[in-house]
Amino acid sequence: MKNPYYRAILALGYINLIASILFYGQRIAKPVDTIFAPIAMLSLLTLSVAVMGYLFFFEPLQLYLSGQKAEATTSFLKTIATFALTTIVVFAIMLLS
Repeated sequence: MKNPYYRAILALGYINLIASILFYGQRIAKPVDTIFAPIAMLSLLTLSVAVMGYLFFFEPLQLYLSGQKAEATTSFLKTIATFALTTIVVFAIMLLS
């Protein structure tokens, strides 16, 4: 998965999946106020940090550690820039609808 654009799109897809599950899950299952709600949210946060860490940092870190510092920086910045652009598009769609 060396394509930084692909990694940024995967990150957006992961966020879309989680947000959809949280949004539509309320309609399917009634929210229950128990100790399991904060446990589930903290677990989801931990999982999300791990997934985003992998998508954003793993490939550039491998490149950096193999001595390809310029390629690592370029890959990381392209991923961040692509993700920022997709985030701006999502906000624009939200504000215009």
